[in-house]
Amino acid sequence: FDFDYDEDIVYGQGFMHETLNSQNKVAIPLKLDVYTPVNESVNRPLFVFIHGGGFKSGSKQQNAIRTIAEFYARRGWVFISIDYRVVVESQTVPVTYSVGTVPNEWASVTATLLNNGNPISEEDRASTNQMYPAVRDAKAALRWIIANKDNYNINTGYITVGGVSAGANISKTIAISEFSDFTNEISIEEDSTLSTTNLGQEYEIKTIVDFWGGLGTSDLLEMTYGRNLFDSDDPVLYKAHGTADNTVPFQSALDLQGIYNSIGVIMKLDELTGEGHSAFDATINGKRLEELAFEFIVEQQNLTVE
Repeated sequence: FDFDYDEDIVYGQGFMHETLNSQNKVAIPLKLDVYTPVNESVNRPLFVFIHGGGFKSGSKQQNAIRTIAEFYARRGWVFISIDYRVVVESQTVPVTYSVGTVPNEWASVTATLLNNGNPISEEDRASTNQMYPAVRDAKAALRWIIANKDNYNINTGYITVGGVSAGANISKTIAISEFSDFTNEISIEEDSTLSTTNLGQEYEIKTIVDFWGGLGTSDLLEMTYGRNLFDSDDPVLYKAHGTADNTVPFQSALDLQGIYNSIGVIMKLDELTGEGHSAFDATINGKRLEELAFEFIVEQQNLTVE
């Protein structure tokens, strides 16, 4: 199919603070892009995609993401690529406003994190704190999509969420956490921007697509609130990860595979032999990653491809 492209649709707002949870703050718009197939279908599956960047950078309009978006939109999917708050939102607010709102419990845990027995750097601590508003925003985007599903003829019984690196990390966390996670930890009185995020909407994710992502956000949620997130009700997962990845080590893929084996949920791991991080152009048997993920989604969601 041909497809339409609508960019920078606002799905909510979020605060950025001068320093962690300071009163000096500004509300910024949260935006997404929608790729819609040009057809008469009223039964379109949905793929929500989340960019990477270590919670410090990245864009929903990255060229590699546009390539993936076109692949799915031309095959009948509504493909939505989202932005979320990162440590420095220099394009939309003054750089002095550099970190999103974080629950006190979350910040207390990040303050104790160590790297080889030493406190993590302030830069890494800021990125770790930013995991909370990043996941909060991704969940808000999904709720906005559900609230507006009829505008795009989305069948909400067939939702895939995926991403790359930090975005894959976020994707797993929104798929395995409770609806109340990343909302109820901070009240609307403390964070009035929550009222812009369609809090009454719910969704069910069928499939996760994980390109070279880790487990940082889910690990930190478990550490902060003393819960195990993974269970037998979690969505099936497709993962591709480079064996020579020095940013998110391949071992994390094996760790995730072990978790999925233990909970009895289907996971397919494609090892990208010799590939490092951001291996967008990797192929297996001549197939690019978006095609390999497509085949997994179609099979697991029992979709009919004409």
